[in-house]
Amino acid sequence: MSLFLGIDSGTQSVKAVVYDAESKRVISDGRASHSLIKNLPSGHMEQNPDEWTQAMDIAILQALDKVDRAAIEGIGVSGQQHGFVPLDESGKVIRPAKLWCDTSTFDECGLISEALGGEKQSIEKIGNRILPGFTAPKILWMKRNEPQNFSKLRHILLPHDYLNYYLTGEMFMEYGDASGTAIMDIRNRSWSIEVIEAIDPCVEDYLPALSSSSEPCGNLRPEISEKYGLSQRVMVSAGGGDNMMGAIGTGNVLPGVATASFGTSGTIYAYNEKPVLDPRGEIAAFCDSTGGYLPLMCTMNVTTVSEQFRALFQKDHDALSDSISRVPIGSGGLVLLPYLDGERTPSIPSGSGVMMGINRNTLNPEYMIRAAIEGVTMGMNFGLKRLRELGVTTNEVRLTGGGSRSAAWRRIIADVFGVTVVCMKEDEGAALGGALQSVWCVLRNCDSQTTIESVVEGATSLDESTRLDPNESAVSRYEELQSFQSQLSQTLETVFKDHARFK
Repeated sequence: MSLFLGIDSGTQSVKAVVYDAESKRVISDGRASHSLIKNLPSGHMEQNPDEWTQAMDIAILQALDKVDRAAIEGIGVSGQQHGFVPLDESGKVIRPAKLWCDTSTFDECGLISEALGGEKQSIEKIGNRILPGFTAPKILWMKRNEPQNFSKLRHILLPHDYLNYYLTGEMFMEYGDASGTAIMDIRNRSWSIEVIEAIDPCVEDYLPALSSSSEPCGNLRPEISEKYGLSQRVMVSAGGGDNMMGAIGTGNVLPGVATASFGTSGTIYAYNEKPVLDPRGEIAAFCDSTGGYLPLMCTMNVTTVSEQFRALFQKDHDALSDSISRVPIGSGGLVLLPYLDGERTPSIPSGSGVMMGINRNTLNPEYMIRAAIEGVTMGMNFGLKRLRELGVTTNEVRLTGGGSRSAAWRRIIADVFGVTVVCMKEDEGAALGGALQSVWCVLRNCDSQTTIESVVEGATSLDESTRLDPNESAVSRYEELQSFQSQLSQTLETVFKDHARFK
């Protein structure tokens, strides 16, 4: 028996799965939650990395409880992208990590972008705009706002890199997750000296050397092997960001398939063999964690919105789905801009939620709930439409995340997207992706010709009972609503900035 651990450290919890490479199935799992730091100023989203490691320990030990630990050969770690983990000379965390959803770095984005010659030049030089979610402005933020902490800075890691460091003692960064820092030129897979100089020249010394995603990070530290009851020979693969690992875990390693994750945030992405640069900067030009590219769009508000509405109207998940089903397509003209935490795509960090179309008929919980679900789904479709405009073809969208578990929500997704959608049998795509990448890494150590496609084949199963084709009449209706939502967002962009002073 050949077993592999896959870890996914997300915004709210850590998931662990044990994957049997012979039977090609997940045979055990574990989970533990961690929390955001509370009572921070608006726009600041931070976590203590120690909470990640503590939760990972719990999740791993749960997953290992009923399996043969001697059979574990590898570990692959997935982590939330873009976070900034600052370490001092001894490798100790200096301050809490600033996360992907932190929007406090708007000013720093402007400074870096200006140093590069503006937004257009930024895209030409590194492939991406400088956005608040990315790592680069977070580093500059610490320099400008916490000079004492910045003076201690000697190592810069991303969240999944920090977990790899915890497991192996090695500071390692692979191309996929690194492409989400806004410091890497995605075309030549190297650090951008211009971005580094816009932050501080010393940053070049604090970044790890970039490595191929097919390479191992290292082997388990003695303390960790003893804690988990695993051999020190267990190999830790490169790992990657949650989107990159989610792509592997949903079989998105060849052209033609897109993955849409309806989780805390929303992401939609598709494998491509060449870089996809968006001159408007709406699609992130990322590398994947297999050697290819992963053009991606991310929204900040998906299940955060549905859960807020569910709690507001005191409904469980079944009741939420019932409410969606009882309201006609388009919610009677009730349209939601779901920017509860600002928004990343479109880039409106100062945005807030706006509901338009309230009247005597629509001012009720069921209409508001459906409008919320339609609103976040159209936000996701903004990205799918843009991918198509950039030449990325998608014949099928594979769904993951909590939102995809609702049949009523899946129907809306199929109709808004205008393409066939289907869920995965194994919903923990990022954790499974971590396990599969570790299989690839271990096998390549013996045979360098082993492909990721051969590893993924048969390991990612579709739940055909969830497959839905779009309803053409509904597609037409949603196209109209999508256009209106975009118009409303554009119209209010300056209003949001003015309104921010009242927060």
